[in-house]
Amino acid sequence: MLRSQVREEIFKIIFRLPFNTREEMEEQTEYSLEELEGKSDKNISYIRDKARDIVEKSDTIDARIGECCEGWSIDRIGKAELTIMRIATYEILFEEDVPSSVAVNEAVELTKLYCDEDARGFVNAVLGKVVKSVE
Repeated sequence: MLRSQVREEIFKIIFRLPFNTREEMEEQTEYSLEELEGKSDKNISYIRDKARDIVEKSDTIDARIGECCEGWSIDRIGKAELTIMRIATYEILFEEDVPSSVAVNEAVELTKLYCDEDARGFVNAVLGKVVKSVE
């Protein structure tokens, strides 16, 4: 699987977070991974571990997103947009092997697939502020 395909699978898992408790997310993750039967164990393990880590760190991730969303509360952000920003913010904050520019670019690409046109600029702007807050 390409890294962008892996991110998309992680998106599908993390999108479930607002609709489930953290305890239920483990089961939701395993349910999603069943659909990837035939994919490499390495990819499945990476997706599982990253999804679990994002869920565990979601309070920290959401706080950073909230700081960078001037005039918007987390509750007002669309679920797809928030999910995409959670993944990218996680990568920016916690994954040293993923350049921030790649995390932002991949987020914009996911936005093209799952959100309306106006969301791209919003996601890009918020993630730009997240990047600046880390530098």
